[in-house]
Amino acid sequence: MPKVLIIEDELNIAELERDYLEVYGFDSDIATTGEEGLKQAKVNTYDLILLDFMLPDADGFELCKELRKTLDIPILMVTARKEDIDKIRGFDRGADDYIVKPFNPNELVAPVKAHIARYDRLINREQKQNIIQIRGLVIHSGSRQVFINGEEKTFTAKEFDLLHFLGTNPNIVFTKEHLFERIWGYDSTGDNTTVTVHIRKIREKIEEDPSNPQYIETIWGVGYRFKK
Repeated sequence: MPKVLIIEDELNIAELERDYLEVYGFDSDIATTGEEGLKQAKVNTYDLILLDFMLPDADGFELCKELRKTLDIPILMVTARKEDIDKIRGFDRGADDYIVKPFNPNELVAPVKAHIARYDRLINREQKQNIIQIRGLVIHSGSRQVFINGEEKTFTAKEFDLLHFLGTNPNIVFTKEHLFERIWGYDSTGDNTTVTVHIRKIREKIEEDPSNPQYIETIWGVGYRFKK
């Protein structure tokens, strides 16, 4: 169930927002001060924050800026003001959208649902881009880790770079010359046999039978292809 943090000093409005959201399947916490909201945002996990523009102990714009230092979830400013300059200030400090009081349930829930869905799509896309999974092989781009059938394998920097490049370009045949230039660079010392040696070492780590590779195929007379 998606969870929303409502930072609103008027408790009756905060409870109304919470009731609207609960009808549509959202769980909500309420903070009635900026200090309390900042604290809750740091210790709990939320999918979205509804942030009131006017708080008794904090400037909503500055609180938004402070929240944005550590959070990348959607932040929607709730305000009774419609001035464009206020919207510009809010966007400049990290707000994703505005909800203007007074509002009906749809005017509150629709943007909440839309921003959470958009954020989820973005996160899922980034995660897919950062993790390459082909059968029992899993390559984590960010942490530079490689797992084969759940067991982590240790790779040198160039071994990882070579495997990652092939894994992100499956079913394409690359010559040894192209791989050497792509991974080691034009000005590097060495020759194409460096690629052969590294391919052999990679196969020893990821292939069940290195002499009969299932991931990195040799295309005789041409080069190598990562089989997806």
